[in-house]
Amino acid sequence: MKNKSILVTGASGSIGLAISKKIISSSYDTVMCYNKNNSFIDDIKTYSKDYDVNIRFLKIDVSNREETKNILLKDIEENGAYYGAVLSSGITMDNAFPAMTSEEWDKVIDVNLKSFYNIVSPIIMPMIRLKKGGRIIAISSVSGIIGNRGQVNYAASKAGLIGAVKSLAIELGKRNITVNCIAPGIIESEMINDEIIEHAKNMIALKRIGKPADVANAVNFLLSEEANYITKQVISVDGGMF
Repeated sequence: MKNKSILVTGASGSIGLAISKKIISSSYDTVMCYNKNNSFIDDIKTYSKDYDVNIRFLKIDVSNREETKNILLKDIEENGAYYGAVLSSGITMDNAFPAMTSEEWDKVIDVNLKSFYNIVSPIIMPMIRLKKGGRIIAISSVSGIIGNRGQVNYAASKAGLIGAVKSLAIELGKRNITVNCIAPGIIESEMINDEIIEHAKNMIALKRIGKPADVANAVNFLLSEEANYITKQVISVDGGMF
């Protein structure tokens, strides 16, 4: 039987890469999207040799609507519609709001929130026409739920994803396509330093920060048949932040 195909954006980041590896190990064909950093490709090619899957790599600036549309539609035309999509693209440009520049606001909104439309719009009708259901998962953030100092732009973008997901889940429910959000807390990544870790531990019930694999495990579950009655939800993967 042909493997289900999953699109992963932001695949070069710590969380996106962990998600990709996890779903590859679960026998999904995986289409990994990245913008500038392609250093992960050789590692993934080696990793995927242990699994009977097809891996493709797409270089996309997800904030560019026409570029994203054209590349995704071309891939769908050549390889078929995706069963699922995991939207893991994201950037931070932190600053106190009075000092925040218009560029810092616009860039974060463009990459984190506008990309939801840029990615989902071209892939959704091919997914619907498959008539096999589907999965859409957006990676939001705990900042989009509770806010965070210096992250008005980031929190706004991630809260916007939650609203988009909840609304789209209602529209697509009759198509048996589930739409959910995962809201990671403090996760080991290239953006986290020791100072952030020590401060964050005081606000986490489990007294440790998470690993990218913790987010990947949640994504893998939502892609599975076991999660076929879960939609319109925001699942926090944050160790019990308070």
